[in-house]
Amino acid sequence: MKTQAYFLSLFIFLMGTIKVHGQNYWSSLEEKESTLGIAEVYQKFKTPDFHIKLVKASQTVASLGPAQDTHFDFTPGDRLELRDKDGLYHLGDINLRIKEGKNEWKSYSTASQRKAVKPLEVTGNILAAADLTNTLPEDIPVSVTRFYELINGQLVLRFQITNKTHLAVEIGALGVPMVFNNILEGKSLVETHAQNVFFDPYIGLDAGYLEAKRLNGQGPALLVLPEENMAFEAYRPLLDDPTPRSIVFEGFHEWMVYSKAYAEEEWKGVEQWNPPTSLVLQPGERKDFALKFVLAAGIEKIQEKLREEKRPVTRGIPGYVIPQDIRAQLFIDYDHKIKSIEITPKGALRIQQDGFTEKGVKKMLVEGKKWGRSRVILTYENGLKQSINYKVIKPETEVVDDFGNFLMTKQWFDQADPIFKRNPSVISYDYETKEQLTQDSRAWVAGLSDEGGAGSWLAAIMKQLVQPEKAEIEKLQKFIDHTLWGHIQYSEGKHQYGVKKSVFYYAPDSLPKGTYLDSINYDTWAAWNHQQANDPGRSYNYPHVAAAYWVMYRLARYHEGLVDNRPWEWYLKQAYHTSIAMVEHAPYYAQFGQMEGSVFLFILEDLKNENLEAMASDLEARMHSRAIHWKALEYPFGSEMPWDSTGQEEVYMWSDYFGYDHKARVTLDAILAYMPTLPHWAYNGNARRYWDFLYGGKLSRVERQIHHYGSSLNAIPVLKQFRKSPENLYLLQVGYGGLLGGIANITQDGFGPAAFHSYPSTLRIDYLSGDYGSGFYGYAVNTATYITKDEDLGWLAFGGNLEIKGETVHVKLTTAAKSKIFIAPAQVWLTLDAGTFHEVSYHTKTGRLKLSLNAKDDYTPSAFLRIEGNAEDLAYTKIGGAYKIPLEEEKTDIVLHIDKGHDGED
Repeated sequence: MKTQAYFLSLFIFLMGTIKVHGQNYWSSLEEKESTLGIAEVYQKFKTPDFHIKLVKASQTVASLGPAQDTHFDFTPGDRLELRDKDGLYHLGDINLRIKEGKNEWKSYSTASQRKAVKPLEVTGNILAAADLTNTLPEDIPVSVTRFYELINGQLVLRFQITNKTHLAVEIGALGVPMVFNNILEGKSLVETHAQNVFFDPYIGLDAGYLEAKRLNGQGPALLVLPEENMAFEAYRPLLDDPTPRSIVFEGFHEWMVYSKAYAEEEWKGVEQWNPPTSLVLQPGERKDFALKFVLAAGIEKIQEKLREEKRPVTRGIPGYVIPQDIRAQLFIDYDHKIKSIEITPKGALRIQQDGFTEKGVKKMLVEGKKWGRSRVILTYENGLKQSINYKVIKPETEVVDDFGNFLMTKQWFDQADPIFKRNPSVISYDYETKEQLTQDSRAWVAGLSDEGGAGSWLAAIMKQLVQPEKAEIEKLQKFIDHTLWGHIQYSEGKHQYGVKKSVFYYAPDSLPKGTYLDSINYDTWAAWNHQQANDPGRSYNYPHVAAAYWVMYRLARYHEGLVDNRPWEWYLKQAYHTSIAMVEHAPYYAQFGQMEGSVFLFILEDLKNENLEAMASDLEARMHSRAIHWKALEYPFGSEMPWDSTGQEEVYMWSDYFGYDHKARVTLDAILAYMPTLPHWAYNGNARRYWDFLYGGKLSRVERQIHHYGSSLNAIPVLKQFRKSPENLYLLQVGYGGLLGGIANITQDGFGPAAFHSYPSTLRIDYLSGDYGSGFYGYAVNTATYITKDEDLGWLAFGGNLEIKGETVHVKLTTAAKSKIFIAPAQVWLTLDAGTFHEVSYHTKTGRLKLSLNAKDDYTPSAFLRIEGNAEDLAYTKIGGAYKIPLEEEKTDIVLHIDKGHDGED
């Protein structure tokens, strides 16, 4: 009952927090007058690709689905009777902001006050047409006519705009609402995966597009493409639509071709993805704006469909987040030559053309020169403009070093805290005020637990897995001995090994006056009292603690002198007991996949490596029972939220481990449905997340989050699957986009924010550290160098700089950890428990593999190498399955041979 009450309180909190013009509940929509005209008959059409239904009175889209599936609807047609009111957007609407002379901008929308449109006579390839004058304000200086038509058998939505005055008018905003069925309200997980879609934008000017994909990841996928004068300039959230936004509805956006009016007002001072523009229409001048709707056979066929539609197909290697020491590549498959390249800010990137592949794909070399956001606008000889947004970051080693330093200095909390006993620890931080966050109305944010409070200390410990630093580890040992074990986590009694929901709590009646700041509103369910804060029943808190112990075990086990407060055995057993405690003390939520839940598999593997058979068997049995439960569910991705994108990581990993291949595939398909690859750093590999600014952010609102922790966590199963299917470059593109997205938002001085705000009015990081630690976990356990060969693109490196000399491929690693390498053609996975790789050389004909290890240091006299794949045995002692390799004062070279039966080379 406690857990059910907790979920209910979460929902009430969200609905009470989200204000949409005072409309908080779905029932409020029912009270509005119906104005769309759905009581009238519908117009129905069938095209080669779609079945489409229009509301006769408004000629807006009532349903749109694949021609071969009459039951599926990409639009929220199932809500039509509820959403048939003024102010609610539908596919087929248009929004404008227009200025006459020196007057101010004025807004016009076909959705504001519904009236029946005037149908026009149709001929030829036109399915339906209407003059929209009736449903637009009388003072609008332009006339708007809308057409649904077939061009070469494909569905096109066209707007024709004419200046009907005797003066020139400026259109400063033109947007077409993209209204597809992402409303999850009142549906089960089975229903949402079958009936709903998520959609992702490539805000790429003339080369831009929108992709709408079913939640189950099955085809076909809907693509919205520019047909005429519809450059994808901006993507504006339709916050005035009264459909209540919440955990069950992210909201709608509109495709904007002009956005200057918003850039001058609501978005003033914010650097947009693309330069804001406008259009001046002379008296009597007419211009058409058209979008085309097409279907791709499946998500992984989207790029193939774009190529078929003669759109630029762009692939960035390793993606669009570029560390400054990487020689990145950009491949452009488009028939027209590049006329010019414009880079903003000037000098931010260095781009040079590098010839063509055998199939004629353009090759370009890209180097990041200036830290921060940058934009490339390519203009082709046919006039098409394409924008590609990059994020340049420091070399990964420097990013992680800065991050660790910020955590262990700016966020290191060691002041007197006699009531809540949070010292010493790494505590939440407000980057705007440059202050540690010791109080918040959300108890967990200041309470060192939950993702929003544990995030900072979790990140600090995960950093040590990547780049261990003795001085930082000494501080973290104090945190473990004095704050984590025995305070955040129960060390004795009936709740032993249980993890509290928060160590900060709100109890003004029992604590001294002045304990709490008057400036904070504690009148909320999230300001937990002492009893609520002490509750160990939230399973999501356990992976953070288990991961902390697991990292310390590995540091103590494979290094000498880095960890000196406890033996490695203690840490590994603590990780085991914490894992078991999750299913014992938090059984309700333990039925769901956990964020960072992959750590339980890593712990199990190490228990087996250490021959701790009883513990390994127990943990495996507990996890097996969870996996069996997931196997029985069609879509086992629940959580405390109605829909979530965090459980998939663990569900996939255990399904794969126990051989439940079908469930692993179902899980992967669901991930790919909300995790796209697009030529834009913010959306490439960005797993969908849109409510956690409420729980861990400073700017609290429902909003698509850019590279929240979902990106790097979901990259774990995607890259794992790539290692099982190394011919699938799509998986590597998606997974590596999420992996580097996981560190893209770290600031120049090392602050790790909760996420980046996607609204064009903001486009910046959130100022709280929040739940970012879960994201850095995803980076820390998953960072690796991938070497692969594409049939046309040739040899590629993700996480390294590649050079080909004769028949040998050389790659110098650039990742921060430099501890993992996957050679796709050979299907060999190399990992180091200690030590680092400097370079790898692979002879493509003989299979000879040369590994260069960096020199030893004070704490790492030996490397521990694990090899998965068909490689010869090495003449080194094995400890727990890893080769122990003594390191030298300079580099250490190792040579092994790969079974050529796995190599795709001739």
